[in-house]
Amino acid sequence: MNGERAIPRTTPLIFWDVDTQHDFMDPDGRLYVPGAEALVPALAALTEFAHVHGIPIVASSDDHVPAHAEISDAPDWATTFPPHCLRGTAGQRKIAATALVTPLVLEPFPEDPASLAARVRAHRGDFLLLKHELDVFSNPNTRVVLQALAPEAIVLYGVATDFCDRRAIEGLLRERPAATLFFVADAARAIDRANGEALEREWSARGVRIVRTADIVGGAAVEPWR
Repeated sequence: MNGERAIPRTTPLIFWDVDTQHDFMDPDGRLYVPGAEALVPALAALTEFAHVHGIPIVASSDDHVPAHAEISDAPDWATTFPPHCLRGTAGQRKIAATALVTPLVLEPFPEDPASLAARVRAHRGDFLLLKHELDVFSNPNTRVVLQALAPEAIVLYGVATDFCDRRAIEGLLRERPAATLFFVADAARAIDRANGEALEREWSARGVRIVRTADIVGGAAVEPWR
């Protein structure tokens, strides 16, 4: 979908797209999440639903250079990983299915909070939070964006469940505890399936609603916030 769209200044519902980039999503990507390509139809449906209904998408994207602490030629696969999502490469870009509309791009360097909050509230497109670490909240502007949008509900999806999704959900539960948080299980994929299933059980016990794409695009799950 091209062009601008109108988003209300008060937005009770937002979608949160975690790292749907070529290096994670494509079988030939540098840090491919196994099976991620099967998520594309669900991701496309969620993205289209958000754009048709004027729901802002807040997306995160890894944006690395070789000198970043997370990048290693001898990775431990917990805090360090092989080179991936290197700035300016095809692998760093988002896949077509989750293309954003007129995104406000925010580098992981602090901006003046009051000025940024005003820009966020006035913006009529999506938001792209670049990050140099696993945790999207390592970008200091993430909290400002979240506070300015003030969502009552957040629909989260993307990859990987047991890495960047986990960090995002932990941050959202901490920073926006009163919001209803949805995790779209069939639009996400874990590196380790057992870890992903354990996280879903843990999140459900903490009040996160585990749903499927059909629950969202069918409208039933999100109707109260639209």
